[in-house]
Amino acid sequence: MSSVSKVTADATPSASSAPPGDGQTRSEGISIGVILRFPPDIAAELQRWRASFGDPMADVIPAHITLVTTTMTQDWEATRNHVREVARRQDPFTVTIAGTGSFRPVSPVVFLNVKDGFADCVRLHQQLQTGPLECELPFAYHPHVTIAHDVAPESLDEAETVLEDYRATFPVASMGLYEHDDNGIWQLREELDFGTEPDDDRGRDGAADAR
Repeated sequence: MSSVSKVTADATPSASSAPPGDGQTRSEGISIGVILRFPPDIAAELQRWRASFGDPMADVIPAHITLVTTTMTQDWEATRNHVREVARRQDPFTVTIAGTGSFRPVSPVVFLNVKDGFADCVRLHQQLQTGPLECELPFAYHPHVTIAHDVAPESLDEAETVLEDYRATFPVASMGLYEHDDNGIWQLREELDFGTEPDDDRGRDGAADAR
């Protein structure tokens, strides 16, 4: 599997400042994803753990919880407004990640479980995956934090054992809307705060328009 397809499969954004949507026409659609990002210290710690298990994507994929995996949309404005509205209705909540699990043998993935905040993630996913983002998913949604993916079986075993007592708790007050560009890179388009009205002056890249 190529690095691009790995990033896509893991639905994992890596922010960049390239212009949004270059080369993508409305007829081709736009590939988006929505995630919850982690505090920098926790993200860095989990990145080090992922690298220690030999995962080649450790330096590319920041720790996160996927809310919407790679999904094609034909209407950016409708999609952005939809995601903004879901964020506006959501209150901040607390996430606790603790203990390990695995999707084996279906998929070579070991993950940290989402304990506190599990129901909030499921509810956000259900609300987001409607309207312009409605689609059939190959698997039931299960909030998790990937810590090893597509590595040797013994490395997956190690990840599942070493981090079985891991635990971290942190507040979540926003979610990120990303676009998968023509270069296979996830671009952050907008970080949406929970429980607030969106800034209508924001452009498609999530930055305020110059006036």
